Amino acid sequence: MNEKLLAEWCAEIEADPTRIRTRFPAAAREIGRTPGNSPEPGAERVEDDVRVRLLVALGRGLTGDADALSAEVHDLYRFGDADERRAVLLGLGQLEDAIGDRAVDLLHDALRTNDPRLVAAALGTYAGRLDPAAWRQAVLKCLFVGVPLRLVAGLDRPDGSDDELRRMVADYADERRAAGREVPADALSFLPAPTQTARES
Repeated sequence: MNEKLLAEWCAEIEADPTRIRTRFPAAAREIGRTPGNSPEPGAERVEDDVRVRLLVALGRGLTGDADALSAEVHDLYRFGDADERRAVLLGLGQLEDAIGDRAVDLLHDALRTNDPRLVAAALGTYAGRLDPAAWRQAVLKCLFVGVPLRLVAGLDRPDGSDDELRRMVADYADERRAAGREVPADALSFLPAPTQTARES
């Protein structure tokens, strides 16, 4: 990674936030990227780190103007490719205090896709702004598309899983068994022991 160039770009964006429109797409090519095109969900990639740092600089450049920050973030997502969209989603947690709820719609958009990388990126800390029903559906979506539940921010907290979510996962597991399909290990580990042992009967 070219740290010197990244620092220059961050300073440039902080001084003129509109510069992110050209710098963000060029980040992987100009500053650094991890080899390969299809990372596993949750895999750390150089270009993600670079773009998140550019987003943080954007937030500093637009301090106190949440609407302008939201507009720039939405445009980066709307006009970006899958890698750029993933980086936007990953950066939302860093911008949360500045942007508030203004980017929740981007989470909903990502969760409508079947791209495990976007789904995983959407379930970082910013996903705490989803309403409870949408958050439960997002966790279930992880099981459908193969995103490890360990990547869901907050799921490991005592209040991170509730009875309704456990019921939904149990119903999902029952449907898989009824169809003669394997139940993902993540789902089994999420359920109480009696439900797990039922798989063996």
